[in-house]
Amino acid sequence: MYKASCLCGAVKVEIHGPITDIIHCHCSLCRKSTGTAYATNGFVETDLFKVVTGREDITHFEFKHGRKRHFCRHCASPIYSSNRDNPQKVRFRLGILDTPIAERPMSHNFVTSKADWEDLDAQLPRYERFEPGRD
Repeated sequence: MYKASCLCGAVKVEIHGPITDIIHCHCSLCRKSTGTAYATNGFVETDLFKVVTGREDITHFEFKHGRKRHFCRHCASPIYSSNRDNPQKVRFRLGILDTPIAERPMSHNFVTSKADWEDLDAQLPRYERFEPGRD
């Protein structure tokens, strides 16, 4: 079982099964909805996805007919996306996970739409906390 929560903690979810088809999506819609270079998404069977607390705190934005992005109405953390054409699955945003997972991303998608400053092969320094000199 995997556990996840939004930034403010109002929404808590559990996943009682595998997360499949995990990708890093670089499309402009994912970039805009997350405010980041890409979104890491995976699919979860609807019957294995449970909102434990905060169901009333989840709202949505329907960006295309039948396709909704569900997020916390307090902190705006993206939780999952749903598609009327595939009601047996939700597309889960891995960034809200609180527990480690066994599955791993399989690809970077829509790389021709990636942010122009994103360098997928960058050899940037890595730090455990903030970069040196930052308080």
